[in-house]
Amino acid sequence: MQTVIRKDKETFENLMRRFNRKVLQSGTLTTARKKQYHAKALSKREQREIAIRKKARKDYKIKQQLYKGL
Repeated sequence: MQTVIRKDKETFENLMRRFNRKVLQSGTLTTARKKQYHAKALSKREQREIAIRKKARKDYKIKQQLYKGL
């Protein structure tokens, strides 16, 4: 559980913004959403194929960013 202590003269909106940022950075919300539904275990082959697709997508995005910078 993430906690935030209210600073002097801090508005409620700023307090909520800091709390939300802390929760997002900790990753607790994403793990809770993943555990919400039961997922069937993947075989090693499926895991490898997913990893290959993710790496290809990541490389493509990096390549796009490099070309935008030129």
